[in-house]
Amino acid sequence: MTGALLSISLITAASGASTTAKVAPPLTRTERCTNLSRQVDEALETHAAATQVTAAKALQRKGDRFCANKKQAQGIRMLANALKLLGVTPVDPDQ
Repeated sequence: MTGALLSISLITAASGASTTAKVAPPLTRTERCTNLSRQVDEALETHAAATQVTAAKALQRKGDRFCANKKQAQGIRMLANALKLLGVTPVDPDQ
């Protein structure tokens, strides 16, 4: 009997937890641009000796320009490529 009560209480606790969890809305493209550009800034500081620093900075400038001109998809790609040149995997907070 105790095992059955324990099972019921565990199921109840698990189902109650899932209904109270709040999911943050996905980031907008503008927010993703900002986050990725910040990641490139951090990567440039920590990977200053990387051979591709100049190319990464150029991609960051292009990406920032695209983002500012309402072409966020292209900007996001440029910024992600800048991170990859520095050997850093872009962090997407939505995942």
